[in-house]
Amino acid sequence: MATPVWFVQDGKLFYVRTIANSAKVKRIHNNKKVKIMPCGSQGEPLGIWVNAQALESTDADTYSKMALWLAEKYGDQPRIFEAQATARGEKYTVLTISLER
Repeated sequence: MATPVWFVQDGKLFYVRTIANSAKVKRIHNNKKVKIMPCGSQGEPLGIWVNAQALESTDADTYSKMALWLAEKYGDQPRIFEAQATARGEKYTVLTISLER
C-alpha cells in the first residue's frame, strides 16, 4: 500500500512528511539538490520543475508544527495514515525544502 506524501507551505519553505526510510529520504541524504513541481491531487503536473534543496528536519518542534499544519490542511486523514504506518512499524520524518535562488 502506497503511503501518501503530505506537504504544507510556510512562506518560502515547503515541509513534507514521508516515511523515514523511504528511497526519497535516502537519496536526499546523499544529494540535497531536488526538483519540485506543483501537482494536482492525483500527481498530474500543474507547472514547471523548479530547483530546490531538501534537508531532513530532526527537531521535535518542526515535527509538532507539521502535525498541526497537516491537521489544518487535510483534517484527520494524516493522523489515520500515521496510525496505519505505525501499525506496520514505519516511522515518519519531515523534509524541509527551500527553493534555490
